[in-house]
Order: sequence, then structure tokens, then C-alpha cells
Amino acid sequence: MTRIPHTQPEIVASRIAAGALFFLIVAFAGLAAAQATNIARAAPLAKPAAVVPGAQAFAPDARNAALEAIGMGDMLRITVFRNPDLTTEARVSEHGTILFPLIGEVPVVGMTPAQAGDRIAQRLRDGKYVVSPEVNVSLAQVNSRQVAVLGAVNKPGRYPIDSQNVHLTDFLATAGGVAAPGSDHVTVVQTRDGKTTKRDIDLNAIFRGGDLSKNIELAPGDTIFVEKAPMVYIYGEVQKAGAYRLEPHMTVMQALALGGGLTTRGTQRGIKIARHEADGVREIDAHLNDQVQNDDVIYVRESLF
Repeated sequence: MTRIPHTQPEIVASRIAAGALFFLIVAFAGLAAAQATNIARAAPLAKPAAVVPGAQAFAPDARNAALEAIGMGDMLRITVFRNPDLTTEARVSEHGTILFPLIGEVPVVGMTPAQAGDRIAQRLRDGKYVVSPEVNVSLAQVNSRQVAVLGAVNKPGRYPIDSQNVHLTDFLATAGGVAAPGSDHVTVVQTRDGKTTKRDIDLNAIFRGGDLSKNIELAPGDTIFVEKAPMVYIYGEVQKAGAYRLEPHMTVMQALALGGGLTTRGTQRGIKIARHEADGVREIDAHLNDQVQNDDVIYVRESLF
């Protein structure tokens, strides 16, 4: 093939095109570098995570871990996968240990069930009793951290505290709720740092008023006492004599309405109230608009005409 030589104008045009292409490449490279720099300046620097000596990654919340920790007196159920003969139920002793077959005494107090299972598995592995043991530990009965619920509730008793049952209303629900005629007021007895305190809490402020600050968190050893509701007693010439719950600012007329009102032989004149006072029981004449007090006994006389 015969090569055709370039003319002078063609050479000049080729050089100009090459220079323009080089200029565009340099310009685009500079623009990309500038954008990367701006992005780097705008992005906040990530703070390195604080490293606590001895802490594990993804450590559970401290409070939940404390509520799930094994304590003295707790009953544990321990199973070893594919080794049913090692299934054990053991109570944590006052020294914080349990007795387990083959490996003897194992300290477990303060651990979570998962941590206790790991320790037992390690002992079985080190002693070459079980190859690759898989140990499961569960709390069969919690005795170390309980809250007592007493008084006017449907199921009084001691109930375990855990990450699910922490607040006052949680334990009232576990105890079956307030029994009739239970009060709207409860007393919570707590001991902190060796000092015992009593707190009176109005349940209406929680349920009706929405004041969740009254729904306090409890700790092991706390006691909830639900008081008996104030009562008023009605007898005599009324439709339904009996004991009725005393509502705030209740009058004699309202109390009689609870008893179904007067019978055809009853009279509004001569109504008597037997009231307990410091020096004994005093009988007073009552009017329909008089306020009734706790443990008042209202007597409606029979009309003479």
C-alpha cells in the first residue's frame, strides 16, 4: 500500500485536537478531586467507640443483666444436649454455688443463665467428661429477687422481678389486680442503702390522670401494700342494708342512695350516725347534706306515722 504524506494544515489541526483532548482530561480530573475533597470535609468524622477494659462487644444493658442474674436461693434447671443423665435441678447455696454431677461445686451467683451454662460446659470440657458439651441453664424458680404484694389484692404473694416485670402496675396485674373493696391508694415500702422509706401512691393518678411518674420502678425486697377502701355502713329502714365503699366527699343522701333509698316505712328525720373517734364511738344526729367519714354507721329509723 502506498502511504500518502500529510499536508502541513492537516498536521496543525491534528496537534490542536490532541491538545484540546488533553486539556479536557486534566479539567475533569481536577473537578473530581475537588468534589471528593468537599465530600470528605462535609462528612463528620466517626468517633471511635470507647473501649472498656474487660468489656465484651454488644454487652447487654446493665439493668437488664442485673435483673436476669442468678442469685442465692434460686432454683436452676440444667440440661446437657445428648446427655439426659446429666439433667439436674439445683438450688444456689448461700455461698453462691451449685453442685453438678462429675464436676462438683460450680460458682454461678451473679451470672446470667447463659453465662452459667458456658461455665459448666467449660468444666465438662476441661475434665474431658463430655465432648463439645452444649449446656442450657434456665431459672426454674426465682427466690433471690422478689417483690411482695400484700393487702387487698386477688392473689397476694411474692413475685419475681425481671426485665418484664419492673413497675408497680406490673406487679398489681400479676397479683390479679386490686380486690374489692380495695383502695385506690397503695403503700410501697423500699429499702435503699440501709434506709427504709414508705411511699403512698394514688393509682387514679396513674390510670386516670396519666401520671406515669407515679408508676415507679421496684427492686428486689420491695413490698406493695394495697389498703382496704374506706367503707360506710347502712342499716335500718333502707332497701339494701350493707357495707359500701366511701367515695370522696360523699354525703348522707348519696350513701343512702347506694342502699337503694329508704323503705316506705323509713323517715329522713332522726337519721343517726355512729362515728368512731379517739375516745370511742359517738352517736350524732345526721342531715342529708352532712359528709360521711370512714367507718361511719348510718341508721335510718322507722317513721312513727
